[in-house]
Amino acid sequence: MTLSTLILQRHGETDWNAERRLQGHCDIDLNETGLRQAAAAAPSIAALGPEVIVSSDLARARVTATTVGELLGLPVTVDPRLRETGLGVWEGLTWGEAVDGWPAETADWRSTSANARPPGGESRSEVAARAALVVADLDRADVGKALLVAHGGTIVGLTGRLLDLPEDHWSTLTGIGNCHWVVLHRAAGGAWRLHSYNAGLGAVVLPAGEDTEEIAGV
Repeated sequence: MTLSTLILQRHGETDWNAERRLQGHCDIDLNETGLRQAAAAAPSIAALGPEVIVSSDLARARVTATTVGELLGLPVTVDPRLRETGLGVWEGLTWGEAVDGWPAETADWRSTSANARPPGGESRSEVAARAALVVADLDRADVGKALLVAHGGTIVGLTGRLLDLPEDHWSTLTGIGNCHWVVLHRAAGGAWRLHSYNAGLGAVVLPAGEDTEEIAGV
C-alpha cells in the first residue's frame, strides 16, 4: 500500500444539473457556471498536493480535472471506471419524470439499499466496486497522493466503501456539490479515515432538495 491521501472531486455544473435532469453515462459538457466553478476550485485542489490525477472519461469530469492538471503541470489519466452510475432508462429524464414513470423503482432507489438499481442501470454497490479498482491500481503504483475527478454518486459510493461503512448506511452520506470534494487519509494499519466531506469554496452548501445522492450525484 502506497496511497496516503485520496482527493475525490466532483465535476462542475452542467445544464442538466441545473435542470435536475439525470445524466448517468450521458456525456454532457460543463456549462459556463461549471467552467467558473472548476477554475475557482482548482487552486484549492492543487494545494492539497496530488501527485497524479485520474478522471472519469465523461467530458464534465475531464474538463474539471484538466483545470487542476494545468495548474500543477500534471497529465490527466482517463478511466471509465470512474463514470457516474449508469441510470438505464432514466437517463435524460428529470427526477420528477422518473418518479412519475417508475414510482416503485424510484422509491426503492431512494431507500437505504446499495443494491437497488434503475431499470437497465447500475446499483451503488456496483459503481463503488468498479471505482475501488482504480484506487487499488494506484495503491500498487507507488503513488502517495491522488486526485480522482468523478461524479456525485460515484464519490458517495466509493467513500462509503473505503470507510468500510455497511452498505445500508451509505445513504447517510449527503450528496456532493458541484466542484466540491472529499479528502481521505490513511491511518496506521491501512484503514481510510475521513478528513473532509463535501468541502468547497465559501462554505457553499447544497441547495434545498439536493441532499440525496440520487439527485445531487447525477
